[in-house]
Amino acid sequence: MTGRESYFLLVTTLVLVTILLIFAMKYVSSARRARDRIAGDTAYRELAERTLKAQEELTATLAAIRGSVTQIEGRLASVEKVLKDVG
Repeated sequence: MTGRESYFLLVTTLVLVTILLIFAMKYVSSARRARDRIAGDTAYRELAERTLKAQEELTATLAAIRGSVTQIEGRLASVEKVLKDVG
């Protein structure tokens, strides 16, 4: 009888350990998925912030270029007026 009892105890222990391993793997998988999602959200947020900063810099640069073009147009108009007066 001792042989059957030890086999029963062994099989019962293995089944319980298997069940615990399955739940542990499921928990670890869920935790890893949550960490990956948080990391992805953080990376996306950083990318959005960098994009916004780049857009602001480009807007400032574009405004400076527009000012320069306006000055150049004014000077060109002056040069054209002088050339018309001379010619």
